[in-house]
Amino acid sequence: MPSPTASAPLVTLDRVYAAREVAAAAGVDLLVVTPGSDLRYLCGYDAHAMERLTALAVPRRGEPFLVVPRLEAPMVGASPAGGLGLEVLAWDETDDPFALLAQTATGRLGAPPARVAVGDRTWALHALGVAGALPGAALELASPVVDRLRMVKTPAEVAELAAAGAAIDRVHARMGEWLRVGRTEAAVGADIAAAILAEGHVSVDFTIVGSGPNGASPHHELSDRVVEDGDVVVVDIGGGTATGYRSDCTRTYAVGRAPGAEVTEWYAVLQEAQRASTAAVRPGVTAEQVDAAARDVITAAGWGEYFIHRTGHGIGLDTHEAPYIVAGNDLPLEPGMAFSVEPGIYLPGRCGARIEDIVVCTDDGVTALNEGPRELVVLPG
Repeated sequence: MPSPTASAPLVTLDRVYAAREVAAAAGVDLLVVTPGSDLRYLCGYDAHAMERLTALAVPRRGEPFLVVPRLEAPMVGASPAGGLGLEVLAWDETDDPFALLAQTATGRLGAPPARVAVGDRTWALHALGVAGALPGAALELASPVVDRLRMVKTPAEVAELAAAGAAIDRVHARMGEWLRVGRTEAAVGADIAAAILAEGHVSVDFTIVGSGPNGASPHHELSDRVVEDGDVVVVDIGGGTATGYRSDCTRTYAVGRAPGAEVTEWYAVLQEAQRASTAAVRPGVTAEQVDAAARDVITAAGWGEYFIHRTGHGIGLDTHEAPYIVAGNDLPLEPGMAFSVEPGIYLPGRCGARIEDIVVCTDDGVTALNEGPRELVVLPG
């Protein structure tokens, strides 16, 4: 897929107005979003979180506005937010930014807000500051509002995820350069991290290299364990691109020689589970049905107790975001929803395996954003 062009910007003011509409429909009077991926999504400002308040305020009536420290106001103008025409209220070091936010929002609403939704990852310092400035308001999480928008990617966002996925695929294609007998997981991970940056990412989010028994811990990451001949190794890697969109892909390798018959047997089950779950993706199917498609295959083969996590998670400006592909989530899939499909089998004290692709629900089915072999790849020792 081509990268988005100037004719298809990632951020427009429509996102802010869409958030206002969703919030108003939910009965929320004021949406307050502080630094993090929600702020970057809504207005393009990738602010860093600190004790000084930066917040996008979206009242259900009247125009939205940004409250920022005066010393950082030029950074807003230099960001994509600077081109949106948002009003920027800059506050000085001796001002009370919470009072400024509360007074401005109350003025635009015509009365103090009764319900205020704050970003899920808002610092307690800031959430309590908002609550103190609006003593009559009930605070709630903003995720029901913002997640509703972020879950469904635009074509431009899908293009960004596809580019990130292609870059991480190129790293997996080079795994034989680094994953060898006698090297530590940490050394292998350092080489992978350098390659993630070399292949076009601007940040490394994680490098999981779980060799032998460490592969049975899904989020093991790295250690000084030395890779041994015959090890099965789980490699789960991802990073962020310049536009903030993430990659996340897992492949499992055997180092030095092919594994024994039992591993070959249950790995084939894992492959079938991943295929079945991916094939289940289409509009109207629920998130929990996609999870069940993988889980049922593994359970029927007798390995169900060793599949110990959900089948997937949404991805975008965060590696983990809605929708979550897990039992109990009856959310119907829609075209544009992007998420991982990553069943795993983990045998404590022995080894583990996982196969993970990022997929996108389309109008008539599914598109995978990762390529490369999903077989258990045998690398030279």
